[in-house]
Amino acid sequence: MAKHSDDQRLELLQGTLDMLLLRTLQWGPRHGHGIGQTIRAQSDDLLRVETGSLYPALHRLVKRGWLKAEWGVSEANQRARFYQLTAAGKAQLSRERDRWSQLVDAIGRVMNPARASEE
Repeated sequence: MAKHSDDQRLELLQGTLDMLLLRTLQWGPRHGHGIGQTIRAQSDDLLRVETGSLYPALHRLVKRGWLKAEWGVSEANQRARFYQLTAAGKAQLSRERDRWSQLVDAIGRVMNPARASEE
């Protein structure tokens, strides 16, 4: 995994954190710290979700019914809250993926107008 300096890390676009959390939990239940670590590792250390953003987002997703949370014991033998994707969360992830694809396509057309006009 490549190490990046703080100025090389990417800022998350507003609204993408929910999508990343839902996607990370698609692989199974995780505690909050593990979710942050997974996002960091999967992004080759370019994305780092700070605690002050992570936990309010997880609580919001639980409130919306997209995640459920249960207390358990972490790998470090510590009491931790584990989050799991619900059926509603899976449906929301599908919607988020569709919107993300549209956004990437639209930005691509703006950034590469010549290529977009050739298609």
